[in-house]
Amino acid sequence: MKKRTLLHLALSCVWFAALPTRAADPIAVAPEAAVSEAFGHYFKRHVADEDITGAAFVVVTADGIVRLGTAGYTDTNHQQPITDRTVFRVASVSKTFAAGLAAVLVQEGRFRWDDRVVDFVPGFHLKGDASLVRVEDLLGQSTGLIPHAYDNLLEDGVPLAQIRQRYRDLSYICPPGDCYSYQNGVFSLIEPVIEKSTAQDYAALMAQKIFRPLEMHDASVGYKAFLASPGHALPHVKRHGRWTAVPVEPNYYRVAPAAGVNASISDMAQWLIAQLGGRPSVLPPATIATLTTPRVKTARELYRKYWRDLLTDAHYGLGWRIYDLGGHELVYHSGWVSGFRADVAWSPEYGIGLAVLMNVEGTAISELSTAFWQMAFRQLPPAKAAQRGTLVASSGH
Repeated sequence: MKKRTLLHLALSCVWFAALPTRAADPIAVAPEAAVSEAFGHYFKRHVADEDITGAAFVVVTADGIVRLGTAGYTDTNHQQPITDRTVFRVASVSKTFAAGLAAVLVQEGRFRWDDRVVDFVPGFHLKGDASLVRVEDLLGQSTGLIPHAYDNLLEDGVPLAQIRQRYRDLSYICPPGDCYSYQNGVFSLIEPVIEKSTAQDYAALMAQKIFRPLEMHDASVGYKAFLASPGHALPHVKRHGRWTAVPVEPNYYRVAPAAGVNASISDMAQWLIAQLGGRPSVLPPATIATLTTPRVKTARELYRKYWRDLLTDAHYGLGWRIYDLGGHELVYHSGWVSGFRADVAWSPEYGIGLAVLMNVEGTAISELSTAFWQMAFRQLPPAKAAQRGTLVASSGH
């Protein structure tokens, strides 16, 4: 971390420490609001220091938005400021939405977590016995296949049907369910599972079951939907030391469950509120607990830049990562496609969540996220520590 960033974080923490506490003053600022305000100052300075084109963040509890902030512009021409309604690509954070939609459909009895994928996708063939792969293995990144299978072909624009034909060349590196194996193309086989079991389009179902019920007014699925969003953020990559706008890459939109969701920071607020238990009619607590129960260990996560000094353990659930930060559980996912970054995380223990969206690449987003969670774990009372045990017990896992 750069010296100036450390200085700013230190200043934010000093400023925060000077705030009154509830014990000292009955009309003091709530801890969540105080942490969020300190982070808001840090966010503004960090975005300016790193010359980030555009970014937005939101902090929420189950009761609603605590603080929302934006900075910069949709493109380097500085013509349109980022607002709470600016639409970004959320990249692999889309996996959390795919898992959420699948959970709703499991509740409705459309399919089960342990159903065989081949029963919905008869063209799914492997070098081994493809019938061993279950729905939960797709969403749990535990298919047992080589990680990132044929992502290179996705990036090269090879038609998806041709890529799926190539799966017949894949052998297991471990039995399904036994090891972590991150996928995009294989993960997205949940789309034909969903469409076969409902006889409905994936994007339409996402709008019907998730976006509209949660009042995510700017959210959508797909390349055309992103381009049609008014004032959407343009992607930027660094060239010759400067952020440069680049065309929106459509390739990963072809695996919509893995990387096809578009959303504003206001939308991400509603998504986080639901994870924290604020919308039980859409995502009941037992369903959330099922999705966030640790399943397979993800040892490589322990070496992630900025996170590695905090992480003591890491797993994958269903569409979500589960981090252990020195005894504090964090439910998390990040996203990265050409010109965009996204981070979303929430703490069952502390009942608070953070989302950050950017229209640039790079690791600055990890600096922001880790700074927030260090502030939160130092300053917030763990008022909801008992809630996690209740949720897991009621989920049956």
